[in-house]
Amino acid sequence: MKMLVTGASGYLGGRLCHALLLQGHAVRALVRPTSDLSSLPSPSTGQLPFQLAYGDVTDYRSLIDAISGCHFIFHAAAVVEPWLPDPSIFFAVNVEGLKNVLQAVKETVSIEKIIYTSSFFALGSTDGYIANEKQVHQESFFCTEYERSKAAADKIAMQAASEGVPIVMVYPGVVYGPGKLTTGNMVARLLIERFNWRLPGYIGCGNDKFSFSHVDDVVVGHITAMDKGQPGERYLLTGENVSFKQVFDIAAIITKTNRPRFSIPLGLIAAYGWVMVQFCQITGKLPVISPPAVNVLRHQWAYSCEKAKVELGYNPRSLKEGLEEMLPWLKSLGVIQY
Repeated sequence: MKMLVTGASGYLGGRLCHALLLQGHAVRALVRPTSDLSSLPSPSTGQLPFQLAYGDVTDYRSLIDAISGCHFIFHAAAVVEPWLPDPSIFFAVNVEGLKNVLQAVKETVSIEKIIYTSSFFALGSTDGYIANEKQVHQESFFCTEYERSKAAADKIAMQAASEGVPIVMVYPGVVYGPGKLTTGNMVARLLIERFNWRLPGYIGCGNDKFSFSHVDDVVVGHITAMDKGQPGERYLLTGENVSFKQVFDIAAIITKTNRPRFSIPLGLIAAYGWVMVQFCQITGKLPVISPPAVNVLRHQWAYSCEKAKVELGYNPRSLKEGLEEMLPWLKSLGVIQY
């Protein structure tokens, strides 16, 4: 079977390409001419068929060309940032890009199934409870424009499913683990700040709660969604629901280092984020922290993956197991010391 992977040069997409090749599939990776291809297999290594298709999900013609001859689409392309100077980019890629994929599929008879990578942000916060796939974003508030765009895209995906498009929707949590150090790998970036003493304390008071998903578990979840997922169904590829305070505590135990001794108020972090946003306007360098990112930390995002466990055989590792792999990897890169 030939697979098309959009967003193939990204953190999740790159590892998905490798996993599909290992399972014996032919893979075509949709990448932009300016993409960093360092995480992708080389088309000239003699591995199973691997092709690069240059284009963009916002370029409909290139998408049609890339889809030609493929049987499955893994639509993982997305702009994953808490803040951008131009928020319209979120909708151009995350919403209009999905619309283009769906329209292209309607014109392509070979496609058997689309695996669409959404996000638990598309379903909204879960302050005080643990939600499942039945949750629908209330749209009463959005912490970030990324969240707003993924919620809008989710409605489009659900509408397409109701029209008979063979789409399976998967919703990862906070994805972490080895791989590209992009914004999509936020846990790695925060741990780098923590172990380089640029983040000396806890973030807030530990009232936040997120569902953490190891990247390789999410990759397996995508592939099993291709094999076992029912069109029109949603599957949460989430994991352990904990706060970032607990992430730092687990990291301290694993590395045999001291835990932070104080908490940094979210208001102070938001003020720092505002300064970083102003600095970005001058330098063009995106900030590590921004006020919208702090807004996310003021809420809980706790989800159950029981449906994926039952129907897909999804088996997420514990956060401790994942960090026991990730921290030595970060140390081997020389980006942290302990």
